[in-house]
Amino acid sequence: MNFDIFVDSSANLTEKMIEECGIKVISYVCTCNGKEVICYKDGATFAQSAKQFYSEMSRGADVSTSLISQERFEAEWENSLKAGRDVLMFTISSQVSGTNHQANLAAEAMMKRYPGRSIYVADSVNSSLGEGLLAVKAANLRDMGETLDTCVKWIESNKWKMNSYFTVSDLKYLRKGGRISGVTALAGTLLNIKPILKADGNGRIVMCGRVKGRRKSVAELAEYYKNYAVFPEGATAAICHCDCEDEANNLAELIRELGARDVTVEYYDIVSGAHVGPGTIALFFMGKDRRGGEKAAEKKAEGKAAHAESKI
Repeated sequence: MNFDIFVDSSANLTEKMIEECGIKVISYVCTCNGKEVICYKDGATFAQSAKQFYSEMSRGADVSTSLISQERFEAEWENSLKAGRDVLMFTISSQVSGTNHQANLAAEAMMKRYPGRSIYVADSVNSSLGEGLLAVKAANLRDMGETLDTCVKWIESNKWKMNSYFTVSDLKYLRKGGRISGVTALAGTLLNIKPILKADGNGRIVMCGRVKGRRKSVAELAEYYKNYAVFPEGATAAICHCDCEDEANNLAELIRELGARDVTVEYYDIVSGAHVGPGTIALFFMGKDRRGGEKAAEKKAEGKAAHAESKI
């Protein structure tokens, strides 16, 4: 173990993953009704704090998020570098947050301070367990004796194969974040339209489809797994939810019926969940390269979504 692996708390790792893989978590800090909320605390029961956070959001709490600063990264890495270990840092997609930029500034500064050490900042081009599962794979490779360079090569060759799809319960949070217009959010709410969103081939969050009704939107996530997982029979998948555990478990059963070998279900990390809102369900799995050609069915769905939105 000649290098340490770090993630920001958006990686959404379970306590078991953190402990078994020896991954270090740098937590975001959110505010909820003016009070600071630490998104991840060592030894704290994440589900309980997340449940409370999403419950307060449902009651109309004023919530905001902020970046992890350059200084925080430098302080968190210091002990590893002093001990003669290199650093592999995973961040949320640079297309949805400036945290990756702060981490790169920190890496540049710390490698000048420790000229014999290497720091690699990996843009996960994803969030939540889309980031976290990549870090777990890197930890597995490290523990098998692979070098930092080998892990970096694997990450850069495979990170675009980490697929993520999600649906939301209330469109107002997407409207607040600028993902959809106010008119579209209002019309969608009145018509009970539920969007399907994904991380695209640039690391951005885009709409890729829409269905009518909550049950159909959750079932639709399983269809994306069926169509885009390279080996749906026997693959590993993860599901995160913003306090809608029963529906998340129902989705897990649908994924298992399609052959998934291992399905993790966890509360959505707070910093990402703050932007999508209570009732959100997200699905993550290794699948087809997001930069490659899209299936005709998905292109058709995106076209329909754009056409419908232009009419509203």
